[in-house]
Amino acid sequence: MSAKGCSPDSSAREGFFGRPENEFLYYDDWGEVPIEEFLKELDAYMHYYTEEREKESLGWLSPFQYRKSLGIAA
Repeated sequence: MSAKGCSPDSSAREGFFGRPENEFLYYDDWGEVPIEEFLKELDAYMHYYTEEREKESLGWLSPFQYRKSLGIAA
């Protein structure tokens, strides 16, 4: 991100990382999980988040389904 105290950057970061932090990172205790397993679980969550998780703001479509409906995803 850019300069310290740049509020547009903070909101963009929070918008992108906030939901996964709350739904994935803080959902479980990852202290005893090996890094390889954590990365595998994170990859599975990100797949779910972009391709399956429906959002009200997108008309109850996943981000992938929404982009596909606009013709900008394969």
